[in-house]
Amino acid sequence: MSGTLYLCATPIGNLEDMTFRVIRTLKEVDLIAAEDTRNSIKLLNHFEIQTPMTSYHEYNKYEKGRKLVEKLQDGMNIALITDAGTPGISDPGEELVKMCYEAGISVTSLPGAAACITALTLSGLSTRRFAFEAFLPTDKKEKELVLQEIERETRTIIMYEAPHRLLKTLKMLSERLGKKRRITVCRELTKRHETAFATTLEEACAYYNEQPPKGECVLVIEGRSREQIAQEEKAQWEEMSIEEHMEHYLSQGIDKKEAMKKVAKDRGVSKRDIYNALI
Repeated sequence: MSGTLYLCATPIGNLEDMTFRVIRTLKEVDLIAAEDTRNSIKLLNHFEIQTPMTSYHEYNKYEKGRKLVEKLQDGMNIALITDAGTPGISDPGEELVKMCYEAGISVTSLPGAAACITALTLSGLSTRRFAFEAFLPTDKKEKELVLQEIERETRTIIMYEAPHRLLKTLKMLSERLGKKRRITVCRELTKRHETAFATTLEEACAYYNEQPPKGECVLVIEGRSREQIAQEEKAQWEEMSIEEHMEHYLSQGIDKKEAMKKVAKDRGVSKRDIYNALI
């Protein structure tokens, strides 16, 4: 029988966040695939885990992934760990999971720390609906497409950023989303110097211009409000004359009565107001 791939979440900073289940599983599997074996050996030594390790990272994820699948097909049980947090979240683990499903290999996920969720719950912003963007793409065209989507996003947005790029990213977001958009900048999550800086994009730019950040950052950004969208749409319609607005709908084959209702709704007025204006 084939083995099982175990996705094992590891601490994002504080080693006390390691779960008993993950420790036991890492001791029991035949092999641990780690994003950075030099980093992970410290974790394994701390918990006295002596299971053999192999590297699995962004630059070998296809070739090494195929080899790991072969081992799983031969009956080995393999645990996958990332540098910190949950495998598959903004790392090459998602590719190995796809390969396993295509090969009919069992996959299970052992829950634990995830920087995106930790930051979201700490942010003070809405947690009911959120969009995770991870790191912005490096390709200019792809980045522009993502930024256009973020501009329209009504859900809370979660992004990762390196400290040396933080100020540049904050300035770009301020230009695209507006200076007054709320943001919480989370740093050093679960560590001794953890901070959650709840502010606006404008104030964040000013602060980090004077105080260069240290440590990986998670940005939690307020989504665009539906009220703002409605106001912008209303303002767009009000740039038209009522006659032009009516023609917009009549040209689509909509009858006059229904067109008047739509125009009234767009402008936030009564149908009678539109009727009186037209006569």
